[in-house]
Amino acid sequence: MNSRLRVIAPGATLGVFGGGQLGRMFTHAAQRLGYRVIVFTDEIDSPAGQVAQETIQADYLDPDAVRNFAERVEVITLEFENIAVEAVARAAEITLVRPGVRVLSVAQHRLNEKGTLKNAGFPVTPFYEIRSNEDIVPASTELGWPMVLKTVNWGYDGKGQRKVANVNEAKDAIELLGPEPLIAEKWISYIAEVSVIVARTATGATSVFPMFTNSHSNHILDVTSCPADPSLQMVATNAESIALSVADSLQLEGVLCVEFFVCEGGELMINEIAPRTHNSGHLTMEACRTSQFEQQVRAICNLPLGDTSLIQPAAMANLLGDVWGSGSPHFERALQSPATYLHLYGKIGPRPGRKMGHLTKLSTSAANAASEVIAMREAIRSMEGKLF
Repeated sequence: MNSRLRVIAPGATLGVFGGGQLGRMFTHAAQRLGYRVIVFTDEIDSPAGQVAQETIQADYLDPDAVRNFAERVEVITLEFENIAVEAVARAAEITLVRPGVRVLSVAQHRLNEKGTLKNAGFPVTPFYEIRSNEDIVPASTELGWPMVLKTVNWGYDGKGQRKVANVNEAKDAIELLGPEPLIAEKWISYIAEVSVIVARTATGATSVFPMFTNSHSNHILDVTSCPADPSLQMVATNAESIALSVADSLQLEGVLCVEFFVCEGGELMINEIAPRTHNSGHLTMEACRTSQFEQQVRAICNLPLGDTSLIQPAAMANLLGDVWGSGSPHFERALQSPATYLHLYGKIGPRPGRKMGHLTKLSTSAANAASEVIAMREAIRSMEGKLF
């Protein structure tokens, strides 16, 4: 049998590039299925490293460390997409890496991402390449004002981007975000932000989770709920179909999140993709028959993909460092409520905007779950004073 198609059975050792909370929750899922996990990270005391059987703490561009890592695992997956492509390519010479270099190189570079998806026929937010101030006027002619200027690499949670409303603001943004090429994107007036997580194995088997509805605060995901409002049901069907097609187009091996803007009339535009598990999918740990993290394990190991159906309406609220105030939050106030689940990531030193954990609430409807989980987050917030 082709080695790419073989099943990697429980008991094997899996590798994770990246030591954050997504790697931590992947590790828990893998261990429940009987796998050992080695984490490769450049962080000290990383969330994933705290729970894995072993951690290799080294620079991603250290060839000897990467080689040692790859030789000791059956397959490597990605905890986040900002891993050096050179490290992934070097590891792939020795063992399986899922997703691989091609998918990573597309997702890491916004121009590559938008261009690849557009050329494959998928709906994306209109964009324009910016290499100098001379590109501002033609970009604004095509996209209109305002528009968003973004770095092409290393952007997440709103980092590396600025909304601009005129030429002078655009010039200031280029000076701030440059000097590498930037991407200008049309400012979209949307009615909803949604995401879909899909899984695909090397054999081509696919599965899709129900569409999630998201709200953001300061460019960071704040609350996610599922299922979608009935008014978005047709949108959900289309979004799930597009996400599956994107996975097939990229020949994905692993898990992929596709984020969309929903425009008036139900038109969908892909905002970005992430070849990994995603913050918006955290509620699947309690709300779906198979979590996104177990599905990632199944996908990279060529196991049968799990049932993604929703057990009960749910919502997730991120717990950022702001919730800590001047002391520890009152977690007991959330835990006394039925069908409420607390996840903390093992991070020390809370600070504004840092993801420290999340709360998930199951309820009678997505709307009720969202309002209840927001109220619980406020109830646990430390009000003893401001730390920041």
